[in-house]
Amino acid sequence: MKRTLVLISGIFIFLSGCTMAPKYNRPQAPIPDIWPSTAAYPQPQQNAPDVTQLKWREFFTDSKLQQIIQTALQNNRDLRLAVLNVENARALYGVQRAKLFPVVNAQGDYLKQRSSTDFLLPGAAKVSEQYSVDLGITAWEIDFFGRIRSLKKQALEEYLGTQEARRSAQIALVFEVARAYLTIAADRENLSLARSTLMSQEGVYNLILRKHKLNLVSDIDLYRAQTQVDTANRNIALYTEQVAKDQNALNLLAGTLVPEGLLPLDLSGVGQLKNIFPGLSSEVLLRRPDIMDAEHQLKGAYANIGAARAAFFPSISLTTAIGSASNEFSGLFKSGRNTWAYTPQIVMPIFDANVWAAYKVSEAARKIALTKYEKTIQAAFREVADVLAVQGTVDQQIAAQQSMVDSEQKIYRLSGKRYTNGIDSYLSVLDAQRSLYRAQQELIYLQLSKLVNEVRAYAALGGGGLDETSGRGQDSRDSFEEKILSLLDPKPKPER
Repeated sequence: MKRTLVLISGIFIFLSGCTMAPKYNRPQAPIPDIWPSTAAYPQPQQNAPDVTQLKWREFFTDSKLQQIIQTALQNNRDLRLAVLNVENARALYGVQRAKLFPVVNAQGDYLKQRSSTDFLLPGAAKVSEQYSVDLGITAWEIDFFGRIRSLKKQALEEYLGTQEARRSAQIALVFEVARAYLTIAADRENLSLARSTLMSQEGVYNLILRKHKLNLVSDIDLYRAQTQVDTANRNIALYTEQVAKDQNALNLLAGTLVPEGLLPLDLSGVGQLKNIFPGLSSEVLLRRPDIMDAEHQLKGAYANIGAARAAFFPSISLTTAIGSASNEFSGLFKSGRNTWAYTPQIVMPIFDANVWAAYKVSEAARKIALTKYEKTIQAAFREVADVLAVQGTVDQQIAAQQSMVDSEQKIYRLSGKRYTNGIDSYLSVLDAQRSLYRAQQELIYLQLSKLVNEVRAYAALGGGGLDETSGRGQDSRDSFEEKILSLLDPKPKPER
């Protein structure tokens, strides 16, 4: 009998490898195969590095920025939550997978009862005792149609999706830290510009003040010069405040106070970023962690359909026990006291509206997951295309703005000479100075935009999520998933 039980259980376990989930095929990406190539976009680069394989330490050459990024990766709370979510999803997968296997329990019982004399034979004892010890399985559902295995597959995809979400969080963190670092550099450069402007305006004001005392200039020229000094003082206060806010933002990202010695002085002091290009094919987007996360959710939706389909078929469960029983504790393990029980159960759904509703829900969830997956790809394509559009035009903008700054400086210098010689009014000097200051600010903004766009390109193409501690790169993600599957499910069964 025992051999029969083992044989039947083995057959059920073997057959439980089947699944009723539909076969998954990766959907066609709803984007062009190549990047846009109009005049706004840069020319393709030969031998461009694979961004997904480029570690952030190789992309960011600035040693101070590297230290801040490393600190953020260790202390940032958002990234820490992403890591904890991975651990939670892995534990939930373990819970779901455990349902495939029987739970074996040992149970000991002691029963003492007094029976009515109406139910006893003459001379029988009114009080009886019973001792029993059992080892068995209670209500183990044999996954004949793959319901539990489909739910386990869905839990696995959820776990792998959280892995990609963690990588997305790391990429976003690296990008935000770099952007905050560059913003501090730009605002400090603006602060330095405001201070140098104040010194210049104070010199002009003192010169006009002396002439005013000699009645050589009018009151209005003196007041106009005073407004320029006041404006410069206001700009200094404004950028002093902005730099402080920038530092607060960087401290939050880093999860700790960033030392003053690690902060940049200006944009020119920031180390050069490595030049990158996405290549000709847009297929590189499929390796972005947010897209892979969306694909895992889609695969999980396919697995959920398998569980919904299996609910239409019989549910097979098994309860079995083997043990010993006696009316005396001392005789519990003596010969002839052994007991066993074998109770298989099959439940066949005849009419259950919930089953049909659940199946429709699973189909709708698959369509939703598919739409989200396609939308994620399209959003990623737009993001990279925007980055390339900036990359292809920003150098021209900077060159034109630099030429404008040079021209405004000449205009300002000539206006000052004309005013000093009495040829022109101070109003022309004032307009020239304002134009020069705006042009210098715009130049700083464009230089910041170029650097931030380079960092955004690195992040948009999936760079910055490389796990350096384990040496696992994004190229090995497929093999990594296979390793996870082999570790957590060492004997995967073929689909039905």
